Amino acid sequence: MTTYFDYAATCPIQEEALEAYMRSSREFYGNTSSLHDVGTKASTLLEHCRKTFSRLINAEAEGIYFTSGGTESNVLGLHALLDAHPGTHIIASEAEHSSIQNLLTKFEREGYEVSRVPLTSSGYVDVNQLEELMREDTALVTIQHVNADIGTIQPIERIHTLCKKSGSLFHSDCVQSFGKIDLTSITPYLDSLSISSHKVYGPKGVGAVYIRPSLSFRALLPNTTHESGVRAGTVNTPGVAGFTVAADHCVKLIEEHQVIIQKHKKYFLEVIGEVSSEITVFGELNEVPILGLGINGIDGQWTMLEANRKGYAFSTGSACQARSDGPPKTLLSMGVSEQEAKTFIRLSFSHLHSKEDIEGLANCLKKVMADRKSKV
Repeated sequence: MTTYFDYAATCPIQEEALEAYMRSSREFYGNTSSLHDVGTKASTLLEHCRKTFSRLINAEAEGIYFTSGGTESNVLGLHALLDAHPGTHIIASEAEHSSIQNLLTKFEREGYEVSRVPLTSSGYVDVNQLEELMREDTALVTIQHVNADIGTIQPIERIHTLCKKSGSLFHSDCVQSFGKIDLTSITPYLDSLSISSHKVYGPKGVGAVYIRPSLSFRALLPNTTHESGVRAGTVNTPGVAGFTVAADHCVKLIEEHQVIIQKHKKYFLEVIGEVSSEITVFGELNEVPILGLGINGIDGQWTMLEANRKGYAFSTGSACQARSDGPPKTLLSMGVSEQEAKTFIRLSFSHLHSKEDIEGLANCLKKVMADRKSKV
């Protein structure tokens, strides 16, 4: 049996969320855009979910649009902000999720100029360099709220201040932060943000984007009717229902879960203490479930595969880049050498883990390290 430590990649669905998904599949199966009673019933449920998310993220309900997940939410959010601003300059961190990186490549082909901000050696966006890059024609700044590799929490309010000063719009990929840390305090500083269901124990294939309602923008696809014309395609009402239940549960228990996560991290480092001199911790030991490590002299891919053989599942970074060549861009942006960055592994914890799970993981890694030494 495998003990799972890759919750930053995806989570098992919560039982109550699964029940909500199945019930709404049976009872709220109508198309939310249909005008008959069956459609109206489904639409009523959808609007209830929208209002719930409005409360969970402290945002206007009319600015929340349900999507197929974090990637589509990023696509819709960035396109909306660029359409709402006449500028042709974009600023992003070097460590954005691949969905953002791929969008930036598309925008460059379309004539936008993209500037990329490095991270400091501690894993935070270099705000001083960001300020130097800001221009009058900077239309958009996009910075991931929580880094997907090492879990650092970016200074959203400081970045907002710079954006406001130059009149730029601000998007944040909040997929790794929603349900793990409180978003209600940062939402007022953002023009758009993205969240995803399967990161908070909801069903896969569902997400949401918030776009500030006061912005005027054209939809990505013209003549769209669903989601107030912003998102094409029939809404996944059962998925949204499951997402809502899972999200509500996670947000209500954020503080309780944070205490558990911090205990897990502390205990893991205690158990692995005798070999701690051979391990580098990237980022800070905060309340985010992600812990990024480098094990001296051992390729992260090898560590991951050996641990998998021993029954422990974790990753070497974001799942969307797991099959790409090279180490995580996050570490390279921090100034870590490519050789050291190749030793990286990402552990992501859950409130569902037991003390025995944490101890088992630490002992597994110690065994992997000892086995590697014996083969050298």
